[in-house]
Amino acid sequence: MKTLLVVMDALESIHPVKDSTLAMLLEARRRGWRVLYTQPQALELRDGQPLALATEIELEYRDGPPVHFQHHPLGPAAIQALEAGLIILMRKDPPFDMDYIYATHVLQRAQDLGALVVNHPQALRDANEKLFTAWFPQCCAPTLVSASRAHLRAFAAEQGEIILKPLDGMGGASIFRSSAHDPNLNVIIETLTQEGRHLIMAQRYLPEISEGDKRILLVNGEPVPYALARIPSKEDFRGNLAKGGTGRGQPLSERDEWIAREVGPELRRRGVLFAGLDVIGDWLTEINVTSPTCIRELDRQFGLNIAGQLLDAIEQAHATHP
Repeated sequence: MKTLLVVMDALESIHPVKDSTLAMLLEARRRGWRVLYTQPQALELRDGQPLALATEIELEYRDGPPVHFQHHPLGPAAIQALEAGLIILMRKDPPFDMDYIYATHVLQRAQDLGALVVNHPQALRDANEKLFTAWFPQCCAPTLVSASRAHLRAFAAEQGEIILKPLDGMGGASIFRSSAHDPNLNVIIETLTQEGRHLIMAQRYLPEISEGDKRILLVNGEPVPYALARIPSKEDFRGNLAKGGTGRGQPLSERDEWIAREVGPELRRRGVLFAGLDVIGDWLTEINVTSPTCIRELDRQFGLNIAGQLLDAIEQAHATHP
């Protein structure tokens, strides 16, 4: 029997209808895997040995209506060695802060000792959701990463309208739309960079956002053939579902497939078995490797089992893992 340890935020905090991690755990239980649960703050290193205070859990889920979700501990929490043969699913949501980095170091030690960590801890550290797009400039609209007010203002003057955002956020948090003529531009830059102390990202504003911020899921570098276009509400320019956007499934365009072919091989090389590309119009804007979502929405609209595809890939990787 395979054992899966999931590192994630509190189970009580998830939205069961939408949560992609829950889809993965339910699929693991369907396959008869043993499922353990822990949180990042429960990871430990003792004399070089990675450990976690983990609880074995059983899951109950029914689509309803009404939706029914419960999780049950099968015993008290106990110390689990992160050792060879264990599959570890790292699904902690951003922010991508130092605590997150420290967790990946513990998981790196587990990977070195023979556990299979999905996604690879080094990739989690190196492939920042925003910054990793710089490895694929051919896929991206004009982009600047800087802490300089002068450079960011010049970029706004050059591009017309721009989007400004922090490098460590998620779910549309702290994203601003502005322009060189916006009297608030200086204060936006000062706030996001904390008076020039932190790098931020600026991108050309893409009006195609009105047709949706497309989430393209890749399993071991191969795209799921449908994207979830997250359509902004009338009150917001952001398509994020967490900010009131609505999800509309649609087949990948030729350009979507091309972007996936450009990015997929590098993700596979880095040990990223599950990723989410964000594409607006024809342009890649983010590469999500920490805890990509939208499995449930695409499964529901197109009769897919994306978690099943992922666990197939994990089983193949596990069979050949040193």
